[in-house]
Amino acid sequence: MAERTNKYALIIKVFLLILLISSCSRNVVYNEAQIMEDNTWNLMNTLTFDIPIEDTINSNNVFFSIRTGTAYQFRNIFLFVSTTSPEGKTISDTLEYYLADEAGKWYGKGFGDIKELLLPYKSNVYFPLKGTYRFTVGHGMRAEDLKGVYDFGMRVEKTNNR
Repeated sequence: MAERTNKYALIIKVFLLILLISSCSRNVVYNEAQIMEDNTWNLMNTLTFDIPIEDTINSNNVFFSIRTGTAYQFRNIFLFVSTTSPEGKTISDTLEYYLADEAGKWYGKGFGDIKELLLPYKSNVYFPLKGTYRFTVGHGMRAEDLKGVYDFGMRVEKTNNR
């Protein structure tokens, strides 16, 4: 009897885990990462993310994600970001993010050589038009080649305001 109860408990736990995972992923509007050749982000390599937007009512949070390794020689990164709306209007930002503290301890999650960090870009953003929004991202560091960058990505999530 106890064996049967344990099986049912396990089935219920697995079902709840699947339900939790699927409900979390419903808020994800867009998630893509671009892999860097030779784990190096070259200054001339501008990344493009085309994000299709259908929902103009709910707000969104926009993040960047970066995976780096110990070959990355800086504790920060500067980014040049341009956003172009479906009607062709463009806005640009220059951003700085810290990837490690002053003692050299890396922020983010990971194991071994690789650390992944989610970088908040914009919170509670309403996309006013349906269509494709184009984000271009380049690094703004003085070094031409940023060694130790495995990939860089963008993530858009609906907020739970409504």
